[in-house]
Amino acid sequence: MSTKRATLAELEPQANFVPRHIGPNATETAEMLKAVGAASLEEFIDKVIPKKIRAAKPLDLPKGKAERTTLSYLRQMASRNEVFTSMIGMGYYGTVTPKVILRNILENPGWYTAYTPYQAEVSQGRLEALLNYQQMIIDFTGLELASASLLDEGTAAAEAMSMAKRVVKTSANAFFVDRDTHPQTIGVIETRARAFGFDIVIGDPAKDLKPSEVFGALLSYPGSSGEIRDYRAIIDKLHGAGALAIMATDLLALALLTSPGELGADIAVGSAQRFGVPMGYGGPHAAFFATRDEYKRSMPGRIIGVSVDSHGNPALRMAMQTREQHIRREKATSNICTAQVLLAVIASMFAVYNGPKGIKKTAERTHRLAAIFADAVKGFGYEVTTKAFFDTVTINAPGRAQAILARAKEKRINLRFVDADHVGISFDQSTRRQELERLLTVFKTDALERVDIDKLDAKVAEAIPAALVRKSSYLTHPVFEMYHSETEMLRYMRRLQAKDVALDRSMIPLGSCTMKLNATTEMIPVTWREFAMMHPFAPLEQAQGYQQLFEELEYMLAEITGFDTISLQPNAGSQGEYAGLLAIRGFHHAKGDTHRDVCLIPVSAHGTNPASAVMAGMKVVVVACDDKGNVDVADLEAKAKQHAANLAALMITYPSTHGVFEESIKDICAIIHANGGQVYLDGANLNAQVGLVRPAELGADVCHMNLHKTFCIPHGGGGPGMGPIGVKAHLAPYLPGHPVVHGVNPAAGRDQSQGQVSSAPWGSASILPISWTYIAMMGGEGLKEATMMAILNANYVARRLAPHFPIVYSGPGGFIAHECIIDLRWLKERTGLAVEDVAKRLVDYGFHAPTMSFPVVDTLMIEPTESEGKRELDRFCDAMIEIRREIAEVEEGKADRTDNVLKNSPHTHQLLLGDWTRPYSKEKAFFPLSYINADKYWPPVGRVDNVYGDRNLVCTCPPMEAYQEAAE
Repeated sequence: MSTKRATLAELEPQANFVPRHIGPNATETAEMLKAVGAASLEEFIDKVIPKKIRAAKPLDLPKGKAERTTLSYLRQMASRNEVFTSMIGMGYYGTVTPKVILRNILENPGWYTAYTPYQAEVSQGRLEALLNYQQMIIDFTGLELASASLLDEGTAAAEAMSMAKRVVKTSANAFFVDRDTHPQTIGVIETRARAFGFDIVIGDPAKDLKPSEVFGALLSYPGSSGEIRDYRAIIDKLHGAGALAIMATDLLALALLTSPGELGADIAVGSAQRFGVPMGYGGPHAAFFATRDEYKRSMPGRIIGVSVDSHGNPALRMAMQTREQHIRREKATSNICTAQVLLAVIASMFAVYNGPKGIKKTAERTHRLAAIFADAVKGFGYEVTTKAFFDTVTINAPGRAQAILARAKEKRINLRFVDADHVGISFDQSTRRQELERLLTVFKTDALERVDIDKLDAKVAEAIPAALVRKSSYLTHPVFEMYHSETEMLRYMRRLQAKDVALDRSMIPLGSCTMKLNATTEMIPVTWREFAMMHPFAPLEQAQGYQQLFEELEYMLAEITGFDTISLQPNAGSQGEYAGLLAIRGFHHAKGDTHRDVCLIPVSAHGTNPASAVMAGMKVVVVACDDKGNVDVADLEAKAKQHAANLAALMITYPSTHGVFEESIKDICAIIHANGGQVYLDGANLNAQVGLVRPAELGADVCHMNLHKTFCIPHGGGGPGMGPIGVKAHLAPYLPGHPVVHGVNPAAGRDQSQGQVSSAPWGSASILPISWTYIAMMGGEGLKEATMMAILNANYVARRLAPHFPIVYSGPGGFIAHECIIDLRWLKERTGLAVEDVAKRLVDYGFHAPTMSFPVVDTLMIEPTESEGKRELDRFCDAMIEIRREIAEVEEGKADRTDNVLKNSPHTHQLLLGDWTRPYSKEKAFFPLSYINADKYWPPVGRVDNVYGDRNLVCTCPPMEAYQEAAE
């Protein structure tokens, strides 16, 4: 009997990504459906999601494309970007990413799929890299303390302003900004100040600054024009008036310039982009923030500190992490809940690989190129208005600026347009001799002999004033001297990676964080030259590929969410919240309702919600939840009516933070609208909605989308992220604009009244191809299937664990949404154990812990995502069930309440040496289940002492002997 032969068409490559992204196969899916009591996925979803909130129509998106087809299409899109030599500067510079770092960190899932290092024991590698970053920033800035990165330079400057107001004793309400500051930084500061009610004064610090009338001042060093000024006298006057001095500075320049700390500055901010991180059309880049030790308790952002583990060995952790660095609900001073970890790691490794000598040489070469250029153009008859400079000069060419820019473009060079009479030129690590020669022909248009660079070099003088030449050393810690060969560097990065748990090792079951597959095909375009090497302020005609990407991604996101307009500018979920609330604020103000400032927020909300509301100038009123985890509608309605005259907004997460689909969501939105408010829907849990529910159809007016959760941008160890917002048409005029791009090109802009929330016009543009690629390969049906599988996986885990651990919340029929919360509140009273003991014991089983004590104290919140197959889900459930047996041994008195396998976890390899004194076996400690034998994860440290770390705050690199002792 013959079998029908497949046709060639059937044998051709098909769109095959959906089954690669979704973990469970058909057989596993059927088994899980049986376990939850459903015959099909559709029947199952009908039981979980109330019909009245289901989307009105299917997603109008193309069918999923094959991986090869997708990359081919994206290649054509990228080819529409023309990458010229960028000499625009303005905080963005060409750099050379060492290939060993490019391949082994930026392109390595062991680094880019890791989560925020809340669980220190499984994060020692990236914590060490971040500690190196802090040490690098401390050294260059000359200040005592640095954070582990902020979102971008503009955000860092705005955070510095807020911190200054917080710590000074003066009653002044004005903040001074040096007019020679990058315009995008000024824009972010102005937006933040407007909502806080601060007055901004922009001017020349030498002429316009009145120290007694300000609480702080931002001084640019070097300035955006390139000018270097000695601010010592001005800083002394600020201190005399009780105000803080903040310096916006440049890391490479500080290799040659006296540090801000030595000049007397209280805070230094800037970007680490030029330390090996591509410009990427604006991001992502790690900003830095450094300050004096006396302000450590007021400092925004994450701080990595040195503590000890249970064996007395040095161990790293996020210091003071329980306060989430000033996200203090309605008392918030910042809503920053993330960082740019992956980019900070790259920058720190750039310093490790190059060392102090390599970085100084790069700085000297960059400065020399600028000095040679300045000397040459003076000889051509131009006036160089910058007298003292590092890498940037401004040329005075009355009435000829546009013509010079046009000639430079003909040579494929982009310069900075300052105004009709002035042009800015910046040099960087990537500038080559031939580019300098080509640039000089732009300014010397006659056919005279070629300029002799070496002859100019022989006679050119340094352009840094003697009083500001750096004399202090930097990068003196041995870590910056030990790994200069590629062999050593390769091994150092591998050693650090091996200390951590990332998605390449096991499922990361964190609730609220959606740790799903970041597919390799999605990551490929990030490092393509056409995406990676673009300056964010390059002329729009050179960035048509990016513009196409933005348009297509905006359409995709609008179709998925139901909103009319999308803004891609917010470069984190927290910034999306902030931008969305500013849009609501702008809408009310435009109607004359400036008094509307009350924001209702359920008690279960993410901590960033009330923080963002405060930053947007709103007053937080907390709404209760019922015993099932739903918003208490009666309480909400009562408070909406009570504050109707001043109601601005409701912030609500959907599905709820408690992991259930609330049936009353449409009624809730209607109540808010009836009382004059707008609805902000927190999109953190959008992964449970795509293809099934549209936030806009629920009644929301604005929603942010965590692209690093639902749309596959990897977490990178705690950043990068992206938090675009979608709004209905009436809020569209109040989305963020940008003074550089939108100001020069009015057609590309929108109402500027709301200002900007991020330094770059389209946020972290270079990682947007990841989300575009994911959506293109999944297609509308694939996205819907992914959502259904995420919900099924969560319910399967809940059903397997329910006989062993109570599930805190569930909806009708006992179903949950995309995450489940298991109850451990009984644990301490009955056993003396704590939820932390369960989390740390999971490390011995090779797993990162679920989310601890959020949103309910003493619980674990688990979100498995659609990318995890049944085998991995079962492996995790088996671990949790075995841990429950270990708990039972304590509960029944078979194990000691203080000396047991949970209290002593995690167990390190060091315990294999010497006498074994534990009251349980080594096998129980290290290999409690058979699957562990095949691929044992050995935690590099025992349980980290958080209290010791906070009482003895050390945020700089320990001596190398400490690491050596720990290894022995």
